[in-house]
Amino acid sequence: MELIFATYNAHKLNEIRNALEPRYTVQGLGDLNEKEIPETGSTLEENSFIKAEYIFKKYQKACFADDTGLEVSVLDNEPGVFSARYAGTGNSIDNVDLLLANLIDKKDRKAQFKTIMTYFDENGKHFVFEGIVHGKITSEKQGIEGFGYDPIFQPNGFKETFAQMPLSQKNEISHRGIALKKLLAYLKLT
Repeated sequence: MELIFATYNAHKLNEIRNALEPRYTVQGLGDLNEKEIPETGSTLEENSFIKAEYIFKKYQKACFADDTGLEVSVLDNEPGVFSARYAGTGNSIDNVDLLLANLIDKKDRKAQFKTIMTYFDENGKHFVFEGIVHGKITSEKQGIEGFGYDPIFQPNGFKETFAQMPLSQKNEISHRGIALKKLLAYLKLT
């Protein structure tokens, strides 16, 4: 089955391709020579829908999009929907450094990663799947795998950050992995 994943993020695309069964082939926006779709929504749900709807309307094919936010309790769930542009530079290292600076004097470091995945089937019906993983923000970067906030996010029940885990392990427990499993379970029913 062919799917379009409305992302330019090579790391996200790699995670999805690694998590999917061989019967699925996934094209990203780069494969389609498509421009980045602006995230103009004020919530993860809105941004996920905007991207998936745009691709469906243009290609009339089964597609999905996600939007993910890191929500830190003591910072009123910031950076949230602005996770990818938290520092204003578009650079994930700057985002991580700013978050660590904002938490320097905080004891409560509880956080969660939340992914909203919107799927449009070939008939234009859409479905929404959510994935959440709870954890905490470490005081320093640990690990070299993953991307974004992975070096400072330690999921509950683990001693490693996402950046210290092999991709296969991260896909099993991550927010995106959980949302993707829900999408795949739906696809198996149809």
